[in-house]
Amino acid sequence: MTRETSPVVLITGASSGIGHATANLFAERGWRIAATMRNPADGKDLASRPEITVLPLDVTDSASVDAAVASMLDLYGRIDVVVNNAGYGLFGPFETATDDVIRRQFATNVDGIFAVTREVLPAMRRQGWGTIINVASLGGLISLPLFSLYNATKFAVVGFTESLSYELAPFGISAKIIAPGGVATDFAGRSMARTFGEEENAYSATLAKVMTAMSERRGNYSTPDAIAEVIFTAATDGSSKVLYLAGPDAELAFERNRSMPEAERLEMVKQYAGL
Repeated sequence: MTRETSPVVLITGASSGIGHATANLFAERGWRIAATMRNPADGKDLASRPEITVLPLDVTDSASVDAAVASMLDLYGRIDVVVNNAGYGLFGPFETATDDVIRRQFATNVDGIFAVTREVLPAMRRQGWGTIINVASLGGLISLPLFSLYNATKFAVVGFTESLSYELAPFGISAKIIAPGGVATDFAGRSMARTFGEEENAYSATLAKVMTAMSERRGNYSTPDAIAEVIFTAATDGSSKVLYLAGPDAELAFERNRSMPEAERLEMVKQYAGL
């Protein structure tokens, strides 16, 4: 396989975490990568690799999405896989979330996936092949307290992707879901927004309990590299599989959630969240 014939992947949100690890892994496996991010200066280390081209892409800006996909097609003439990874967490009570905060969460986590997917589909249909991989979350299958808006976006991604998988199959295009559990990234730092301020509110006691439980569990999270391996498997296994659980905690929680009676399942979630 030569550089000119090696497959091509577009990755959003590649400046750090899962997206960054995925770009490096695909490069190591001989792929050509368009690693996209809002600020290309954040991808200097990726740009130093000959297999990787760093492109600006803000998933909330349709003109930016159009330009990035056009640049990729100009560079490579094809697009084999898209990894829709850009997104962030929103933590806190729904009641304290402003309209702007809600709109931004959905614009990035949901509308951004819509925009990138719609833009790449014509090229994939012309080719007669392609794979769209949407990074959702275990939080798109199981909800947690104080993540109502984040859960809403990830449940939307799961439902969208599964439905999309049916309608794209006749064109030779696959749509797949990656559902990581806890990941040892800056998700709870730079990538985590809050619906509340520093002042006391009606939910302060619940917030304190959940934040403590989250902090105590961080040591058991999967690495971005481990999640990248699952993404690579989804991109290359050639199967009709749609849902890929990523991480031992995701696999265990999903199995328990599926097998438990509702009362036990709800109690399990409360205990996990420290309530």
